[in-house]
Amino acid sequence: MKYRTAKALREMFIKFWEEKGSKHLPSFSLVPEDPSLLFTIAGMVPLKPYYLGIKEPEYPRVVTSQKCVRTNDIENVGRTARHHTFFEMLGNFSWGSYFKHEAITWAWEFLTERVGLDPERLYATIYKDDEEAYNVWHKDVGLPENKIFRFGQDDNYWFMGDTGPCGPCSEIYYDRGEKYSCGKPTCGVGCDCDRYMEIWNLVFTQFDRQKDGSMPLLPHKNIDTGMGLERLASVVQEVDTDYETDLFTPLIKHTCEKAGIKYGDNPKNDMAVRVIADHVRSVAFMLADGVLPSNDGPGYVLRRLLRRAVRFGKLLNFDGLFLCEYMPILIDIMGEPYRELITQRPVIEQIINLEEEKFNKTLKQGTELFDSEIASLKAKNITQIPGDVIFTLYDTFGFPPELTREMASEQNFTLDEEGFKAAMNEQKERARASSKQKKSALTGDIYTELENEFGATKFTGYEKANDTGKILALITSDGRVDSVTSGEFEIILDTTPFYAERGGEVGDIGTMTINGHAIKILNTIPHGKIIVHSARLDDKNEIKVGDEVLSSVDDERRSAIRRNHTATHLLHEALGRVLGRHVRQAGSLVNDMFLRFDFTHHSPMSDAEIAEAEKIINQEILNNVALDISEHSKEEAQALGAKALFDEKYGDVVRVVNVPEFSMELCGGLHVSRTGDIGAFKILREESIGSGTRRILATTGMNVLMLMQKLFALRNSLTALLMTDEDGLKDKAAALVDDLKTMKNQIQAAKLKELLENSERFLEREELDGILIQTGRFPDIQANMLRDIGDKARARPEPNIVILASLSTEDNSCQLCVMADDKAVNMGINAGVLVKEACAILGGKGGGRKNLAQGGGREGAKLEEALTKIRELVKSQLQK
Repeated sequence: MKYRTAKALREMFIKFWEEKGSKHLPSFSLVPEDPSLLFTIAGMVPLKPYYLGIKEPEYPRVVTSQKCVRTNDIENVGRTARHHTFFEMLGNFSWGSYFKHEAITWAWEFLTERVGLDPERLYATIYKDDEEAYNVWHKDVGLPENKIFRFGQDDNYWFMGDTGPCGPCSEIYYDRGEKYSCGKPTCGVGCDCDRYMEIWNLVFTQFDRQKDGSMPLLPHKNIDTGMGLERLASVVQEVDTDYETDLFTPLIKHTCEKAGIKYGDNPKNDMAVRVIADHVRSVAFMLADGVLPSNDGPGYVLRRLLRRAVRFGKLLNFDGLFLCEYMPILIDIMGEPYRELITQRPVIEQIINLEEEKFNKTLKQGTELFDSEIASLKAKNITQIPGDVIFTLYDTFGFPPELTREMASEQNFTLDEEGFKAAMNEQKERARASSKQKKSALTGDIYTELENEFGATKFTGYEKANDTGKILALITSDGRVDSVTSGEFEIILDTTPFYAERGGEVGDIGTMTINGHAIKILNTIPHGKIIVHSARLDDKNEIKVGDEVLSSVDDERRSAIRRNHTATHLLHEALGRVLGRHVRQAGSLVNDMFLRFDFTHHSPMSDAEIAEAEKIINQEILNNVALDISEHSKEEAQALGAKALFDEKYGDVVRVVNVPEFSMELCGGLHVSRTGDIGAFKILREESIGSGTRRILATTGMNVLMLMQKLFALRNSLTALLMTDEDGLKDKAAALVDDLKTMKNQIQAAKLKELLENSERFLEREELDGILIQTGRFPDIQANMLRDIGDKARARPEPNIVILASLSTEDNSCQLCVMADDKAVNMGINAGVLVKEACAILGGKGGGRKNLAQGGGREGAKLEEALTKIRELVKSQLQK
């Protein structure tokens, strides 16, 4: 079987199905339209409306490589060979176009003829009564009867829900060989061990399950398949686990080098390495698709994964911020076809760094809790940490149990492992109950039911930060409940001042008060026309449906959000005036700390353009103009000249935000009353996020003051350090840089002189098949100096090769220079080939002529391996 990269397998799969008449659709977002799902968990999720008959498919046959995230068993990631949070699902789909015969025979064709899997090692499972599938496998494909297994409904039948489209499925298994077997006499297809691996599931959606259990035929017979790219790659690349495929190895390699460990030497270290590789992928892709860290929903999962990666980095003794180091590596692996990793890279890295910094503080709090608990237990002569404490450290503070165990052992404590497992199982049960209760929004979920029952939530937040309302519904992981006494849950009111996250503006947080008891509101999100408050009740006091509540928004945070939001409108107009009217908003994020504004423009903004935009905005702030906010029909708003934003969905009645004689936009968000309320505006960064699209990061209000104070403190420190005033600071710094360059050149010249005078002492010499090989290793010298040393060393009477390397003590990179005299070249030596192969080992590139070649790489630790490779190639070249 030919080795293929995961990228090649992905492209091969798409091309194969395109040849079969399928339309290739790019991967959909990780954030699904269905609010009952946190993430896209399979290739069919974005296509579900076509199976339900809600929408007619534009193409009858489709192929996708869908990015997916599943987080039901996060704690198993890193422990098993194939458990991931982020993965890619290769899928081909048909709606009334082709069915079992084509799906099965084409799958066989792809696996055996295109990929090259051994047919003798392939098996199929079918639903026990599916004779049609059996006949295709046995008669059309030619699979022997003893390689076709029949299983029941639990294994080989697929249901979309309690009612709706369903059908039997057929799974394709690959026998990886006896060495992967569990050794049990019963080991075979369907065993949990690693020998027989399921690689492809073909679902034949042909029935429509009714409430009474009957299953009439659907109008059309449909196909839905899924094959994990990671699994397929592990089979084709013939490696033991998914983590050893080229989708993971560059990430793992970086971690091992950073930690100074070797993968495979220590199970504990291996798990940490795998966790980091997996979670880095998930975090980057979530952020690229617009998921932001939060205490609820997808953002909570993102934060948890990021913190888990950081904590496992700490177990490997990583210091400081390190996750962003993986972005260039991940982009190398997956930047094509997932361009969002490239376009969103600045934001991804910014948020990762912010979250890492936050977690360092949280880590301190978790350590304090741990120390407090240890002191309390010691006072009681108890030497075992309770399971609920371990779970709190894990779930709230992101401490992996391995870390808690390590910290406990230092104090001669053990862990209540069974108590921790019980707490974990309770959490899983809550998650399972939640997934069962909150059905697909496409078939009518819990929020749709509430909207149908109560109508739209009345929002009063444009005018108020505090308001009273009545609880219409309470939702926990068990679904709708009549009362809550503690924990996290959701509240739906008839009236609320809390703004629900939309249009790039984050949702409100704050408190609700009932009979003197405070409920924390962690986030506010919309579901259709109802507003859902994510809440937490810390003390045990019952709240019930029907209770009257006083809602209080965190007004200080909201005021900062208002300032940043109105500033985006001013920025939009200012950019149009400075850069041209082609500028259009292409995305935004508004929170209490900063505003992010994406816009269409073909080139970077100059310093003068940035300064002019800032001047226009701050002048409008000084003008202290009152905003005029009103509601109109869409036609009226368009007649007024209001701008409509890039991806907003507008109703029949729209809200127009007008800054008189300056700007006018359609917007449903929160704004200041007067421009002067913004205080001040400062652009922090302007950068490219893709062809023709730029991004500005800016801030307002007190954040500008704090920034200016920080910069002035830095200026004062530098002027004192360099003994000059502000006007002379630039010249003084430039002079110091020039002096430093001169000193470096002098040092290099002196070093070169010494090396040339004593080159005999610095070079190792060996003879290989009639050629003298001279090798030198030097710290921190320039490439031109290597050539000068090589010229002198090469001037010997016998045929010779000179191999010179310069290792950087700063970043461990390596520069390589190989020179060969004419006699060596005539004997078959090609220095260009030697350097090219050696630099590949060093993680870089190189090449050149037969007599002189240069290159380098980032992985200087592999220099000796590279030198050994050069000697092997020299011998090979001489033999040829």
